[in-house]
Amino acid sequence: MTLTDEQQAIKDEFVRVRGGWDESWEHMLALDPAFVRASLDLAAVPWRRSPGALSPKVRELLHLAVDAAATHLHTPGIRRHVAAALEEGATPAEILEVLELTSTLGIHAANIGVPLLVEVLVEEGLRDGPAPLDERQERLKAEFTATRGYWHTFWDEILELDPDLFEAYVAFSSVPWHTGTLEPKVKELVYCAFDASATHLYVPGLKLHLRNALGHGATVAEILEMFEIASLVGIHAATTAAPILAELAGRDGTIGT
Repeated sequence: MTLTDEQQAIKDEFVRVRGGWDESWEHMLALDPAFVRASLDLAAVPWRRSPGALSPKVRELLHLAVDAAATHLHTPGIRRHVAAALEEGATPAEILEVLELTSTLGIHAANIGVPLLVEVLVEEGLRDGPAPLDERQERLKAEFTATRGYWHTFWDEILELDPDLFEAYVAFSSVPWHTGTLEPKVKELVYCAFDASATHLYVPGLKLHLRNALGHGATVAEILEMFEIASLVGIHAATTAAPILAELAGRDGTIGT
């Protein structure tokens, strides 16, 4: 594509701010350069601060968590941010740790579903209160609290009603806490990033992990940068669909590619 002066200036600014050109923007640049400029300005908010609250490496890891989350799975973004994280000095082990942390999102089916099940059981007269925990359940609760440094009431009913699931989840979710090298603050910001994403918006988990992040030393500025990064998920509507629009509309000559 031959670029106009305006389009070239936008592309050059993109490369300057983000360290390279993202080919997914090529069709948007042809179709609506003003939108690309505005999108770049939004995406660049944390990158134009010098120094930023978060390191460039951590920013890329948070981008990766949002894109790799089961509720989004934006493969072009995953590839882009893995590459960028490596460029910023992240090790393959650190990137894998982010993916392991992000893989815990699926348990929210139980975090949301089991309390609702309990509500229905109570309403139908099939439950009149929680059962006391047995020795195994008390041990599992203690192990989780020791490993993760917290306990939240949204685990109570899962532990009571399905200790097998809870035990397996404790082992699964604890792997990066036993073997990983990212500081706890960064781990908690990873949880916050995918909980805050528009594709998930899991409010109980977000509030819990914000509290945990602060407890591990995260600053308000670092948390705000995490939100700035998570807020960009909506831009993928344009970067994913614009090539399709250019292809199909271009068949009758109404849009050039």
